[in-house]
Amino acid sequence: LCGDLKMQVPLLCSLLCLQVIKCKAAVLWEANKPFSIEEVEVAPPKEHEVRIKIVATGICRSDDHVVTGALIMPFPIILGHEAAGVVESVGQGVTSFKPGDKVIPLFIPQCGECKTCLGTKGNLCSKNDLALGGGFMPDGTTRFTCKGKAVHHFLGTSTFTEYTVVHESAVAKIDSAAPLEKVCLIGCGFSTGYGAALQTAKVEPGSTCAVFGLGGVGLSVIIGCKVAGASRIIAVDINSDKFAKAKELGATDCINPKDFQKPIHEVLIEMTGQGVDYSFEVIGRTDTMTAALACCEYNYGVSVIVGVPPASQKITFDPMLLFTGRSWKGSVFGGWKSKDSVPKLVADYMNKKFVLDPLITHTLPFTKINEGFDLLRTGK
Repeated sequence: LCGDLKMQVPLLCSLLCLQVIKCKAAVLWEANKPFSIEEVEVAPPKEHEVRIKIVATGICRSDDHVVTGALIMPFPIILGHEAAGVVESVGQGVTSFKPGDKVIPLFIPQCGECKTCLGTKGNLCSKNDLALGGGFMPDGTTRFTCKGKAVHHFLGTSTFTEYTVVHESAVAKIDSAAPLEKVCLIGCGFSTGYGAALQTAKVEPGSTCAVFGLGGVGLSVIIGCKVAGASRIIAVDINSDKFAKAKELGATDCINPKDFQKPIHEVLIEMTGQGVDYSFEVIGRTDTMTAALACCEYNYGVSVIVGVPPASQKITFDPMLLFTGRSWKGSVFGGWKSKDSVPKLVADYMNKKFVLDPLITHTLPFTKINEGFDLLRTGK
């Protein structure tokens, strides 16, 4: 240390902070097994990295896809990607974050350098780990250790732990007054559904919409359709217990495919005349993806795949569904450019442009994460 005392004190404090942290994490050692609450070691952030104390994390179906093997990832792994927390320390070269900042980790980063980030047509930054599934930080290493073994990261976030490390391109600073236990949903579920309606489909005032799947993301699609001014929003789910919440958030009709003898796309076409203007598949099943496409208006309807497709499955469909003019789109994180949009979405929530409270059904202590996943799997 050199220089005057004013320079020495903060430097000394930062050096003391950059130590290995031991904390609790939910480690998944192999597929189709419960999470194991373990003590893990979280290494200090390296250059251009941020270490975050996680305050609240949501449970998402995409996490469960790893548990069931539908989404292939390396083990052992710390899952979780929908969260909010507070910056604990920063690595060398980080200038846009400081300890104490409230932040949301971003499973879709925004590096600001790749073709996608520099362009206006998409949001899937080339630095994402969604397609690669490597389970490492950008430098090819991990910051987690448990029982002497390296533990993989998940989508560059890994939020099922008391502390995590992310690259600075994969975290957004948010309003210091934001309630982290609510806005954590903006880290994935809410933004994904809301943006699918507003950003990807670009739902127009007076339009008709069909939403397949009424989990948290599907309900967020409904919120987006309502904000966009849709005149009719038809909610579709095989669990009728979800209909009351869907109507509370803006659905005008709710239908259960089990109540009909004919295919659900035919039911929707009959209900609307020529089909809906916009449809959204928010489940992740190939049969509902094709049904959502087929229920669209035959000439200009737009169908958006929001649910994560199961690994190694293919879709077979009649190409005439597209030939006549329908459009089929995919949407990751609602089409939002993450670092730019997440702080604005948090600001919109703080300004009461939309609600999040109805999307939160349970609040559990971290050690009951397996109970949380049981609630997810039973549709509760």
